[in-house]
Amino acid sequence: MVAEDRARRRLAAIVAADVAGYSRLVGADEEGTLARLKALRRELVDPKIAEHSGRIVNTTGDGLLIEFGSAVDAFRCVLEIQRAMTSRESGLPENRRLAFRIGVNVGDIVVDGEDILGDGVNVAARLEQLAEPGGICISARAYEDVRGRLDLDVQDIGEQTLKNIERPIRVYRIAVHAAGATPPIPRCRSRTSPRSPCCRSRTCRAIPSRIISATAWSRM
Repeated sequence: MVAEDRARRRLAAIVAADVAGYSRLVGADEEGTLARLKALRRELVDPKIAEHSGRIVNTTGDGLLIEFGSAVDAFRCVLEIQRAMTSRESGLPENRRLAFRIGVNVGDIVVDGEDILGDGVNVAARLEQLAEPGGICISARAYEDVRGRLDLDVQDIGEQTLKNIERPIRVYRIAVHAAGATPPIPRCRSRTSPRSPCCRSRTCRAIPSRIISATAWSRM
């Protein structure tokens, strides 16, 4: 029985994503929004997930829960998707753009057939809710796995209390720039605001650098 229980658990990188303002977009143009989202999945999202060895575990009307064996693969995938979407939607009025909010966590999961469950999944779903449209929020555990391996523009937003999660989770917000765009040069704000989050970050520098800038979601 113990061996059987262990076989149903594994460590994974979990991605939760949904379309920001989806209900509003559908209300304004139902057929057009559904067709655009379907094309987006077919032409960009699903191929990128396959390219980075991910597995779509579950879908809702506008959301995805994805499992990766590697945090680096997960991040490369979501960064490429977000950058491509920023470029793809840039020609549309802001109130018509499709933009994903994405949360990424690394944690232990419980495997139930093709589904995955557990605290690691729940944290990813809550991180997605903290993300801005077109942005990514990640847990400290996920960040440690990719730190130094990918060129990220990251903001440490400190420990956050997430709904139905017992312990506070340290969260990092990833700024996403359109493909080919040059990210802005971050600057330390300590001279004007000693208590700013930037100055509390261990990776804050006063020179150009990198700032360390779902499944059954409806049932949670």
